[in-house]
Formats: sequence, C-alpha cells, structure tokens
Amino acid sequence: MTTMTKTDAPTGTTVLDASGVTMRFGGLTAVRGVDLTVNAGEIVGLIGPNGAGKTTFFNCLTGLYVPTEGKVSYKGTVLPPKPHLVTQAGIARTFQNIRLFANMTVLENVLVGRHTRTKEGLWSALLRLPGYKKAENASRERCMELLEFIGLADKADHLARNLPYGDQRKLEIARALASDPGLLLLDEPTAGMNPQETRVTEELIFAIRDQGIAILVIEHDMRFIFNLCDRVAVLVQGEKLVEGTAPVVQGDERVVAAYLGTPFEGAPGAEEAAEVEAAEATAAGTAKADTTTPTTTEEEDTR
Repeated sequence: MTTMTKTDAPTGTTVLDASGVTMRFGGLTAVRGVDLTVNAGEIVGLIGPNGAGKTTFFNCLTGLYVPTEGKVSYKGTVLPPKPHLVTQAGIARTFQNIRLFANMTVLENVLVGRHTRTKEGLWSALLRLPGYKKAENASRERCMELLEFIGLADKADHLARNLPYGDQRKLEIARALASDPGLLLLDEPTAGMNPQETRVTEELIFAIRDQGIAILVIEHDMRFIFNLCDRVAVLVQGEKLVEGTAPVVQGDERVVAAYLGTPFEGAPGAEEAAEVEAAEATAAGTAKADTTTPTTTEEEDTR
C-alpha cells in the first residue's frame, strides 16, 4: 500500500457537525435529535441494533434525506440537501451492499467517482478539446494513484465483477476517495468479510486517516469497531444513547441491554420499534426507485 496526496485539514478541526438531526416518516420518528461531531484526523464509529436508524442518519448527512429538524454542517458551512452538492463540498460515502458498475473496468469505476472534481463541459468533451484531454489525463493519473494506494493498480483493466469480494469492497472505497473528500462515511465496510479481509480493511482505514481524512463508520463487528475508532456513538431506536471511548461504551449497561434485547428505562416498546423499522424500509424503497445511477452519494442502502 502506497501513500497518496495528503489533505491539509489541521488535526482537531471540526469537519462534521450534526446538530439535533431528526427524521420523521409521517408520524414515525426514525432519528430523533441526534448530535454528532467528527474532527479532522479522527475515526468515529456509529453502532446500534438493526433498525436503530444508523443508515437513515447517514442519509441525512449526505443529502439523500432532508432532515425534518436539525442541521448538518461541513467545515462550518450548512450542507445543501442535494447529494451531488454534498459530494462537491467534501463528503463521500460507501454502502452496505456493493454498488459497483459490474461491466466496467476497475479504473473506469474509480473514474466515475472523479466526476465532481472535473470542470470540463459537454462541448469540450464532444469536441475533444485540449482542455478536456488534459483533464481526462489528470483524472486517470489521480485514479491510478488511488488504485496503487489500495493495492489494485495491477487490476485496473479487470472488470469489476471479476474481482474477489474483498477487492470489490476496496474498489468502492477507492471510488469514494476519487472525489477527494475531507470526510469519508463507511456503511458496514467489513460486511461479509473473513477475518483476514477484515484486518486488511482495518489497515486501509487507518492509512486513509493518516492522510488527514476524517472517517465515520457504521459497523456490526464490535471487535473491529472498538479497535478502530477514537470515539463510538450508540444509536438505539433513533436516539443517541451514549458516546465515548471504547471502554466507556463497552461498560455502559444500557448498551449491553440494547444489544441483548433487554428493556431499559425509557426504551421504546417492540411495537414502536417495528413501526420505525418498517417506515425506514419503505423510505429506502422509495429512494431506490428514484435513483438512476449508483454514484457515491446518490443511492439508498436498504436494511
């Protein structure tokens, strides 16, 4: 794994500031008043049982959903509720279910993620003007740099569908990195991986962090998340239950109860929990139906 161009955000600077984020679907509340910050050079984990609202919260951060209440700011600027504008601002994401262009090459998939950083217009592309050729060459060079960084440069001409599962996961990360983000959102990056692939992914995420990119990650593998993250926030039925270092979160009895299914004071009932999860699933289906191309921010992930 080689290094890549390092971002210039000072460590400790607030990159993401989500304040009072609430998302309602009709009369059901999937996310309620969640506050979360991510600083430059930091890895923050987001965990919780199935149906806790983690992906819904991610969708609020990336413009797929417009929060019913609250605001999301990136480096002090409130984000517009448009996925492509969020990407342009500096936030990229991956999805729980792999969403690659199966019949395109590895390099072409990464080039797709580069489109928000190219400035050439339609006529320049159609007429193959010098400015377009220069931009195209620069994009290819940058994407090859990313493939070298994640260890897939030797497979640049392979079709994405022919890659092993672990390499497909890495390719999705490379495509997200192609937009030169200051914040990378990873939705279950080790889902379906074996222990060796999980270790490789952990090393890759650390390497990305070392380049100055802040990371927010959803994951169900507790050992992975607690080894990886500087801080961990726990969502239970759309509300942030606790946030802190790994020992703080692991030692909280409410977190243990939430994962074991044991009711704790103020916990929602099973019927309410089922209604919220169903509302999230319905919204996910609607968003997916409205999507035409699987770019790094313009998709919905279903649970």
